[in-house]
Amino acid sequence: MEMKPLYHFSKAPVTAVLMLSSPENEVLTKACEALYKFASKDDVNKVTLLGLGALEQLYKLISHEDPIVRRNAIMVFGIMASNHDVKKLLKELDVTNSLISQLTPEEDVVIHEFATLCLAYMAVEYTIKVKIFKQGGLEPLIRLLGSPDPDVKKNSVECIYLLVQDFQIRAAARELNLIPPLVGLLQSEYPVIQVLALRTLEVMSKDRETRIILGENKGLDRLVNILENSELNDLHIETLAVLANCLEDVQTLQLIQTTGGLKKLLSFLKVSTVPDIQKNAAKAITKAAYDSEIRKILHWEKIEKFLLSLLEAKNDVKIAACQAISAMCEHIDSKYILGLEGIPQLVHLLSSDNEEVKEAAVTALVNLTTASPGNVRAVAEAEGIVPLMNTLNAKRDGAIANAIAVLINLSMQEPLRTTIQSNGIMSALVGPLHSTNSKVQSKAAFAVAAFGCDANARTELRNAGGVEQLVKLLHSNNDEVRRNASWAVMVCGSDELTAIELCNLGALDILEEINLSTKRQNKFSEAALEKLLDNNLSQKYSRMGYLSSSNIIVNGFYDCGQWHLLPKHLLRAYSLQLFGHLLPREKMPPTLHLSPVNCPAGELMYLNFRDYTILSKCVFFFYVRKGKGKKEEEKTKEVTEVTSKVQEETNLEHAQWVPPPDFILMDYINEASKTILPLTTTREQIVALAQFVADKMGGSVEKEKLHNYCWELHISEIEFELKSNIVPIGKIQKGTFYHRALLFKAIADRIGIGCSLVRDKYNRAWNEVKLVDDSPKGHLLPPQEYIVDLMFEPGSLLKQRSAKADQYKQI
Repeated sequence: MEMKPLYHFSKAPVTAVLMLSSPENEVLTKACEALYKFASKDDVNKVTLLGLGALEQLYKLISHEDPIVRRNAIMVFGIMASNHDVKKLLKELDVTNSLISQLTPEEDVVIHEFATLCLAYMAVEYTIKVKIFKQGGLEPLIRLLGSPDPDVKKNSVECIYLLVQDFQIRAAARELNLIPPLVGLLQSEYPVIQVLALRTLEVMSKDRETRIILGENKGLDRLVNILENSELNDLHIETLAVLANCLEDVQTLQLIQTTGGLKKLLSFLKVSTVPDIQKNAAKAITKAAYDSEIRKILHWEKIEKFLLSLLEAKNDVKIAACQAISAMCEHIDSKYILGLEGIPQLVHLLSSDNEEVKEAAVTALVNLTTASPGNVRAVAEAEGIVPLMNTLNAKRDGAIANAIAVLINLSMQEPLRTTIQSNGIMSALVGPLHSTNSKVQSKAAFAVAAFGCDANARTELRNAGGVEQLVKLLHSNNDEVRRNASWAVMVCGSDELTAIELCNLGALDILEEINLSTKRQNKFSEAALEKLLDNNLSQKYSRMGYLSSSNIIVNGFYDCGQWHLLPKHLLRAYSLQLFGHLLPREKMPPTLHLSPVNCPAGELMYLNFRDYTILSKCVFFFYVRKGKGKKEEEKTKEVTEVTSKVQEETNLEHAQWVPPPDFILMDYINEASKTILPLTTTREQIVALAQFVADKMGGSVEKEKLHNYCWELHISEIEFELKSNIVPIGKIQKGTFYHRALLFKAIADRIGIGCSLVRDKYNRAWNEVKLVDDSPKGHLLPPQEYIVDLMFEPGSLLKQRSAKADQYKQI
């Protein structure tokens, strides 16, 4: 039967598709041949046949009993499978099992070729990979790697390459002895087959078991031989990828070394100028160097010189080389060699226009300078401080974080820390502190802690606005950021001015909240809270109601009452300057602007502000100048001068408010110094000071008449006289418990008597001292705590654990 319509098939493909339903084998054969030619021309023709329903008809024929019909049908299947839409329909038709069944040894080699081609096109999709594996397709594909037909080999190895991307299939392929035939394909005369074999070996060699098998089958030698053969330079990149995996395994690396392969490999790398080869070689070394034993071997082979030479190559190579240097730094001898010769080059790379190069270089510098004083000095000698500071403005977060880390490493050496501080490190850290990247935030806060030990650096941070952002980082949900921010707050809170600003910005509230949480608290948050309070004793006494003997009252101290009883507008930032502008009692404005206070150096000030709702509102303070007492006319003259000076300053736009001096308190301290300090024992000094304080504040009071002791009226009179809530404590001649206890603490601190200050409810406060009682001969008893009575029997010492002391607290 003649098929003249088939002669003009390209003009009527529908005819050939219709003929696929013919019962005659010869017609089916010719129709498939025509369809194969038509589909081979372009992708449009494949889509045309798809629309005509050719695939459904061909699917019936790939299992046809006639081998020629079956062969031709599979040929059309294979050639059409390159089209995306065709693959989708093949997946729906579930053709994989039928194709796998055609891979038997007795089948025609052409069927093998196109069946494997179709499977290779389909195996790109993960679900098809799994289906091919579950349907037993892996074993026949491995067997076909030994086919005499190069196309069958090519299609089979390509399909296997796609399948072994899955780690479960990879393990099964190893069990099916995939490695020996793959090694055999390395000697193929067809480069495409060699490349596919190498790529498959690269995936397979990710597993240690595969690397062992590769060594046992002389695969490592063949890989090295490929590198030595300049005619096979088109295979060198893929070969290096396989060897890179092999270098990760100590046993495999030792095998390469003992056979001389490692020296050959390094010799090849040193002379190669191909950027991709250099880059892949550096990446291979990076992966390998994560193992300590492998680092030793690489060091013995002097890998450092090779890596340093790559720093002069193209950018991609430089990046890979820096990463390898970072990895090799874990070996101490390598770190020394790389630091000695590489640091100047790495510092130079910090000025690169390529941000990735900059990041890789500074990362290498971090590893080189960590725990290496010599490399730290080398960075300084290479004039690396300024480039590192400039890197804080880089566009990549990794570069910024690592530049900070290097500067922190440099700060371990005092001269370098001073140099970095003089270059404005605190101002430069403000930007990183505002970063949204937690790693940058963490490193920046760490750096503030490292450089914040210097008073000038803390001043710079305040002036640059960094303190506010540091406080904000305390809110971070990142544990490391929060911990480092707490550390920085602890360090920066070492001076009063910064501590006050931190408090005004709410650091105390945040730290208290953090320390109440078992998940968010850390050692630094606890230490930071303690440090801030110790450097802002006004806040500490208000919040904690306690000052220890080591908390020495200094300039700027004031007592504003118990924290939880203060009005809401005073719960964060309050200052002596604020209270200096308040009107007494009912005229106090409802809202206030609060700011910190700076008092003249070398002067002591104490104030006490009671702001209870049901009590009068007033501040008590004392202010004293060092030196001997003055005659009345001298005092009057000085008051006039100070008042005049204060008046002039308040007329300036940004004048600093200065409280008036308390000359009476100055006399108290001078008198106490003359009369109490000469006493021979601490007990005598304490008793005498208690009697002194009580005498100045109205004398002793009978317990039964305490309710008639009207000190409030006296305080109100002073308020009215001064037209202010601030009352110099020296003017108080009738004081109750907390007035006396505060005065006792202030004078005791000035003349060197150790005592604590404790506040209780209902205007109660007292001082606690430690004294050693008379000890039995040959024994030394520990100090005992006593409460100093300043009200009823001034000078009496009540044992802390006695019933009388408890009664004193409860009065």
